[in-house]
Amino acid sequence: MSLMAAPPAELVDVLDSKQLRATFGAFPTGVTVVTVGGDAPRGMTANSFASVSLAPPLVLFCVNKDAVMHHNLEHSSTFSVSVLGAGQEAVARHFANRSRPAGAGQFGTVGWTPGQVSDAPLIEGAVAHLECGKWQVYDGGDHTIFLGKVLTAARWPDRESLLFSDGRFRGFLPEHREGRAA
Repeated sequence: MSLMAAPPAELVDVLDSKQLRATFGAFPTGVTVVTVGGDAPRGMTANSFASVSLAPPLVLFCVNKDAVMHHNLEHSSTFSVSVLGAGQEAVARHFANRSRPAGAGQFGTVGWTPGQVSDAPLIEGAVAHLECGKWQVYDGGDHTIFLGKVLTAARWPDRESLLFSDGRFRGFLPEHREGRAA
């Protein structure tokens, strides 16, 4: 039996933000839209979302300190998270576009409903919705880590999630079912 050697790894200069971002991007993530409600609702695409704890139910996501959404989140006690579905790449791109309209106008091209607890927009067609109360805020270098306590949650198990990896939106491959020999 011969073992083939793996190709050598490409070493990354961790001080080169482009190289480091590409390396971080090798880890596939789901895609969410985080929103706040109120007089000036705002949304942003975030793939830095993660579950943290079941008891209490906690989630986190990270926001660049230079982002407009950062200011909105600092001044809001609640937020919502919509886990996007496989067919919602245009929604993800819309909320990642810095030139989208401000306030309620940015929600004019997507279907949404206000959250029952947070009043923050929940994106229609999503795989899951979470409404959260802001729990803790932590410094994360050029980002802030927002930790939220889940107040309401809804899930549509028949929908596939949108994925992001290596700078591209992706979907799941169909399940491979192995048959038995007759």
